[in-house]
Amino acid sequence: MLNTLSGRFLMLTMAFVMLAEVMIFVPSIARFRQDFLLSRLERAQIASLSVLAADGMIDDALERELLTNAGVFNVVLQRDQARELVLSSPIPGPVYRSYDLRNASSFQLIRDAVACLVDPENRIIRVMGDPVQKAGLMIEVTMDTADLRTAMIDYGLRILALSAVISAIVAVLLFLAVRRILVTPIKRVVQAMQSYASAPEDARRIITPTSDVRELREAEQALQSMETQLTAALRQKERLAQLGGAVAKISHDLRNILTTAQLFADRMEQSDDPMVKRAMPKMLGSISRAVSLCETTLTFGKAEEPPPRLNRVGLASIVNDVVEGERLASGEYDISFSEDVPGGMILRADAEQLYRVLVNLIRNARQAIMANGKPGEISIRADEDQHEWMIYVTDTGPGLPPRAREYLFQPFQGGSRKGGTGLGLAISADLIRGHGGRLDLLRSDEGGTIFVIRLPKGEAVLERAAE
Repeated sequence: MLNTLSGRFLMLTMAFVMLAEVMIFVPSIARFRQDFLLSRLERAQIASLSVLAADGMIDDALERELLTNAGVFNVVLQRDQARELVLSSPIPGPVYRSYDLRNASSFQLIRDAVACLVDPENRIIRVMGDPVQKAGLMIEVTMDTADLRTAMIDYGLRILALSAVISAIVAVLLFLAVRRILVTPIKRVVQAMQSYASAPEDARRIITPTSDVRELREAEQALQSMETQLTAALRQKERLAQLGGAVAKISHDLRNILTTAQLFADRMEQSDDPMVKRAMPKMLGSISRAVSLCETTLTFGKAEEPPPRLNRVGLASIVNDVVEGERLASGEYDISFSEDVPGGMILRADAEQLYRVLVNLIRNARQAIMANGKPGEISIRADEDQHEWMIYVTDTGPGLPPRAREYLFQPFQGGSRKGGTGLGLAISADLIRGHGGRLDLLRSDEGGTIFVIRLPKGEAVLERAAE
């Protein structure tokens, strides 16, 4: 029971109630002792008034009976500045201590009560107090502590028993309340978590917040949000896995088709037509890249990209190939292309992967301008500093939609155009990360979009690529 929340709460409640009762018990036992002594003084005063009324004409037997009924050994009454021994009998021992109840503080009463309670010896004490109804200046009695201590113990046991009963009742009530208010809702949340864990792909198992307790409801809402995101992520992973299998099958057949196309292109390269001769190198390069990509997909059979093969490559030639292909794809649309790439800029990168990244960025820019239906411009600019190369791709299109900016570089979460999947940007960011660099969105609004590719210089790029 102690290893459960409700069981521990029950034990703590009983302990705290008993502690509160102890704090109440100490002053109450002091009050009981004071009342007991005042009662003895009152009874002694009544006995002394009987003697005074008889004008001392009482025998020894009646005097002993009065003292016995009062529970004292002698009575001293002070009236008119004179102290008079009204009743007396032999005292069985010396007086241990005197107590004056007339001006005793709470601390003194508590201290004397505790001392009497813990002292098992029967002591002879002198008690002084004010007479009832001001029938004198002071009354003083001598008595033993046996009856007082017995009465205090009996009172304490009754208080202890009552405290135990109260603490048990309170603890049980709080135990039931805690189980109803806290433990049961927590168990419901745990059961919902276990149910969800058994089949996280099933959206029906996502918890529905129902608690009326604010803190528990916040916990349920946080759990609901987490489970919703996890289910969406698992579904996305499943779609990606299915997509990987489908791409592998398509790549197999596409490779065969492209191989045939490559054979025909090799024969066409022997044509004497100047237009054919000028276009064939680019066409052969594009077909070779497509065949290589299909073979890479078949080799890995999954969505991961192979590590980049870093070599010294000229950026200007790669940019020129990409721009020529996109210029042909733009057709009759009024789209202009500009290149500001130093002819001697040599990068350390994988030429094929860098080509794919630039194709994705420039093609997205071209499609955005075409979808906008207005003239536009796409510019590619390269720069460098001491630590990295920067390649800027800028367009004058309408900018990325809000969902695409929110889920940038996440596949299937929002493409840059209607019907897009967002795979191009996700693949591009992954390829640049493989180089040890990063792909950043600098700006995207109604005036256009700017992406920058950052590639590190030096041996650091090799180390990061190897990772």
